[in-house]
Amino acid sequence: MDPVSQGALGAAAALIVARPEHARPVALLGALSGMAPDLDVFIQSPRDPLFFLEYHRQFSHALVFIPVGALLCALLASPLLRGRLSIREVYRACLLGYGSHGLLDACTSYGTQLLWPFSDLRIAWNNVSVVDPLFTVPLLIGIVVASMRKTPRFAQVAAVWAVAYLLVGAAQRERAEMVGGEIASSRGHQPIELVAKPAFGSLLLWKTIYEYEDRYYVDAVRLGLSARSFPGQSTSKLDPRRDLRWLSPGSQQARDIERFRWYSSGYLALDPASRNRIIDVRYSMVPVRIEALWGIVLNRGAARDAHAGFFTSRKPSAEHRKETLRLFFD
Repeated sequence: MDPVSQGALGAAAALIVARPEHARPVALLGALSGMAPDLDVFIQSPRDPLFFLEYHRQFSHALVFIPVGALLCALLASPLLRGRLSIREVYRACLLGYGSHGLLDACTSYGTQLLWPFSDLRIAWNNVSVVDPLFTVPLLIGIVVASMRKTPRFAQVAAVWAVAYLLVGAAQRERAEMVGGEIASSRGHQPIELVAKPAFGSLLLWKTIYEYEDRYYVDAVRLGLSARSFPGQSTSKLDPRRDLRWLSPGSQQARDIERFRWYSSGYLALDPASRNRIIDVRYSMVPVRIEALWGIVLNRGAARDAHAGFFTSRKPSAEHRKETLRLFFD
């Protein structure tokens, strides 16, 4: 999730077992350790635009790395807190803060390699958006009050809220998948695979994606007391032999497509707006649309060893906002 959410959850986790007089330094340790795993975004290569995709949410987010990552955080923080907290207390706060990060990231749809190095599976439970104020704000209030009043029980309440919210998200995901299956059935489709992911910042609006006869279908589902569906767009599943006949199978760009396929869990299609771009179908500004939030750019004239480019398009337009509001309130 976003750094604020990660820091807030890390602080709450550390405060759960803190002594009241240590609430403030423990909250700081938990928050910083909770954000620390995302320092992997600095692992990049100027020559290979996709290099960072392989390492973001990889070893630094893995379960086996938690004790190591916490130790590194504790070693950096200990000199600053000498005389206020024991080394054991510093490490415990860092361990709880650091350990919360990968698990929270796995709750999003982006994918987290929790089982590295034993598996490169990208685990994504799809039960919370990467940014969700309703999840984050109560956490922040809890840790601020706990730190100011030196009363960890407010952080405990905030942690309970976070867990309850994620459980509600899991229940909503199951509802969304059920409605998505009904949408597919109404079209006479039997999906090979169907997934549901929360729209940006909410557990009420969901995007469903399923594959049928080499096409991807996306729809929106609004889940309040009752469910309402909104039909969306569809596109052909990427087939490089059909869609990119000019591309040499052994070229670096062809290998980059396979790297991006792993990152995207196979949900690849040509960008409707540009035939030389490949997109991750799972993500869009508006749940009923197939449009690129990110993807790779191919170049017909590139050398055989040249890498594909990487692009992002995350700025919502007025049209995006208007259509999203329609899905929420129509």
